[in-house]
Amino acid sequence: MPQGRLAGPMPWVIAIMVALTVIAAAAGLALSNTARNAADALSGGVTVQVVEANPAERDRQARAAARVIQAMPGVEDVHIVSQEEVEKLIEPWLGARTGEDQIPVPALVDVRLRDPVDGEKLGAIRSQVRSVAPAARVDAQSSWLKPVFKAIDSLQWLALALVALLGAALAAAVLLAVRNALGVNRETIEVVHLLGGTDAQIARIFQRAIGFDAAGGGAVGLALGLVAVLFLGQRFSGLEAGLVDSGALDWFDWLLLALIPIAGVLLAMLTARQTVVRALRKML
Repeated sequence: MPQGRLAGPMPWVIAIMVALTVIAAAAGLALSNTARNAADALSGGVTVQVVEANPAERDRQARAAARVIQAMPGVEDVHIVSQEEVEKLIEPWLGARTGEDQIPVPALVDVRLRDPVDGEKLGAIRSQVRSVAPAARVDAQSSWLKPVFKAIDSLQWLALALVALLGAALAAAVLLAVRNALGVNRETIEVVHLLGGTDAQIARIFQRAIGFDAAGGGAVGLALGLVAVLFLGQRFSGLEAGLVDSGALDWFDWLLLALIPIAGVLLAMLTARQTVVRALRKML
């Protein structure tokens, strides 16, 4: 069989499939890291909001709530968020707040527990806090991001579905290429059969040819995909957002991405072999 070595369309089709698979897999891994790191960071977090218009009373209740929580068992750290920190947090949404008529913002107390927050612990904290700070609201930090986690889960499944679809598309492209090659080389195959060649030997020739094409295309696709992933990673890192930064890929993720072209070569060779063997059984 003539082998183009990146001269024909097949290697480039495989390169495109591998590049898209690398990008989709990287997105799925980054989302998984984001969800895992965010869940770990927020599992023991509790936030107390003191919603009170009077600044002096608001600060008094925040300090009282912090003292009560600090005395409770299982509490690792209690931090009253300063007014300057709160202003900085809301500035991207509300802008710089100046003047005497500005809307008052709640006082915040950040609480870290040694163990994950459950309903019993949250209820105990609420009971203690409300006895000294009637205007306080106590929430588990993980509950705020539940809609975000659900969206991330959906995107992870979407990334996994894209990887599966791209794998199926690669197999379909190989199948069509092999069938076309079988039709072109039909007379040669019949001569080889008359000379004693077996179906397995003929399938091995096609399998080897597709393997070379898939290896070359996979290497090119991996390079293109990694360039795209690194470029996107650099763009997202410029956002300087904690939730985005927590999705950075680690060494194991990069290893998984490097295995994608190998999986593509194996899939292409297996598809080629099965296609040839089934076609030869019907042909002869």
